[in-house]
Amino acid sequence: MFKSVCIAAVVFSTLSFAEGIPPHSITGTYIEARTADVFTGPCFANGEVEMNGKEAVFGWKINSGKWQGIDLQGLSVVGVVRAEHTLGNVYEPVNEMRAVLILDSRASAEQRTALKSFALKAGGDLFKNIVKTDSAPIEFTVQDENIHSAVAKLSAGSLASIKTRAIMAADHTCGNEDAFYPPLNDLDHAMPAYALEDEYQGGGLGETWKNGPRRSGFLGTFHVATE
Repeated sequence: MFKSVCIAAVVFSTLSFAEGIPPHSITGTYIEARTADVFTGPCFANGEVEMNGKEAVFGWKINSGKWQGIDLQGLSVVGVVRAEHTLGNVYEPVNEMRAVLILDSRASAEQRTALKSFALKAGGDLFKNIVKTDSAPIEFTVQDENIHSAVAKLSAGSLASIKTRAIMAADHTCGNEDAFYPPLNDLDHAMPAYALEDEYQGGGLGETWKNGPRRSGFLGTFHVATE
């Protein structure tokens, strides 16, 4: 049996856990998968740039918190983007993209409004051009609280899905792998993950895809200060 590799966690937030999470914030778990490897060596990344990695599926599961006074605990929201250039390509600082937003159909009308507002805040520029807003039952499960070794699954009805596991020793190819790209969204703590599945079958982006398995995912935790 392969053993998972201990990879240094990727920390992108300026707030440490020692400082504490602000009392008025949304907190939860985040997942992401792209159509190019994010845990990879420079040679492999350079071979994919501008050919792959223009698409991504990502989602937030809210474990606790209120947004605009509305309790969103247990609900999820998913974003899907398709860009002109490879996501994260620093040589293309202007990267126009189209986005689809998928709201949890279990939410009430009031909660869906709050979920959308939260996603627009958390996703920032990724959602500058939303071409379609859908609703679907969203399931987001993490089998282990330790994101370093967890298996995670996200499904948004028949529209989008991700399944990840931890990076393993056998996933190393050149021995020079690292988190070549950061996650698309701000996180407190993130780990590169192996995306077993990555799929989008909805409309609005002019393309659907079924990607993986590949080293193209992230699993992490987040907090967003409430409005």
